[in-house]
Amino acid sequence: MEILAFGVQADEKPLIENAFEGHHDTRCLDVFLNEDTAPVAAGYEVISTSVNADLGPRVLETLAAGGTRMIAQPSTGFNNIDLDVAERLGMTVARVSYYSPYSVAEFAWTLAMAVNRRVVRASARTRDFDFRLDGLMGRDMYGRTAGVLGTGKIGEAFARIAHGFGMRLFGWDIAENPVCVELGMRYVPKEQLLAESDLVTLHVPLMPETRHLIDATALKAMKDDAILVNSSRGCLIDTAALVTELRAGRFSGVGLDVYEAEAGLFFLGKSLHAIEDDTLARLVTFPNVLVTSHQAYYTEDAVGQIVDATVRNVLDYTTGRRSENVLVPRS
Repeated sequence: MEILAFGVQADEKPLIENAFEGHHDTRCLDVFLNEDTAPVAAGYEVISTSVNADLGPRVLETLAAGGTRMIAQPSTGFNNIDLDVAERLGMTVARVSYYSPYSVAEFAWTLAMAVNRRVVRASARTRDFDFRLDGLMGRDMYGRTAGVLGTGKIGEAFARIAHGFGMRLFGWDIAENPVCVELGMRYVPKEQLLAESDLVTLHVPLMPETRHLIDATALKAMKDDAILVNSSRGCLIDTAALVTELRAGRFSGVGLDVYEAEAGLFFLGKSLHAIEDDTLARLVTFPNVLVTSHQAYYTEDAVGQIVDATVRNVLDYTTGRRSENVLVPRS
């Protein structure tokens, strides 16, 4: 059987091909799955997609009509998939429930330190042989407070690093993580965490309950000189409200690896195109904002684990096994 993989990055292609070798053939496409590209999957029983793929009702119906029976999404998130429709159509859906939490946690810290120490601005200057220090002053992280919204595996890894910096730790989650408690984390209401933290980082899944978790009210509750980092899901932040606060001169730095309207933009080369998203266009103009292209997961370790898990998901489907990665079981 040949597997059709949508949205494959150049660095990922050899990893996918090597992982499936000896099991199934693969056809890797750099285009993303949406209503326009879904007909390409006709005749493929199994496809792989990315987290930015459109797997709404119309796409799923096109896939099912073309013979697709299994969707393997190489990500933990699956908010882009209409699972009810997939189940109605008799399609199996699986995700990757776990990969290196350190990849995302370390990148969240990369964003935090980059905006804190004005690294991007400094780099741009030195390329022009401008070695002034004006506007480059940051702050020590030692002794300050890190607020971690979501203390699962990634939040825990972030907290471990923060502990190494000598920071005070606040946490917010539906349940306490004993490891974080051992690190000295205090679990507090979200309002207190936002009001007292010098650094706020988001590590919660995107669900209806967490959409715009950081809205206008939450943003106003934060310190004027706080740092905000999001390496989880773009829709956790109300970006329009964030732009309003940034225009008012608030926040020492904002590091975003995700954006709520990133589908159709992230993972693609748009440097020769006019960007029609006015909110994103405005966001990237702020000198204290760093936006990256949903790359927190993108390490050899994490991608290798994601690919291996995706292969296991496909093999489980073909052999009739079921694992914790299955969101919609084989009917």
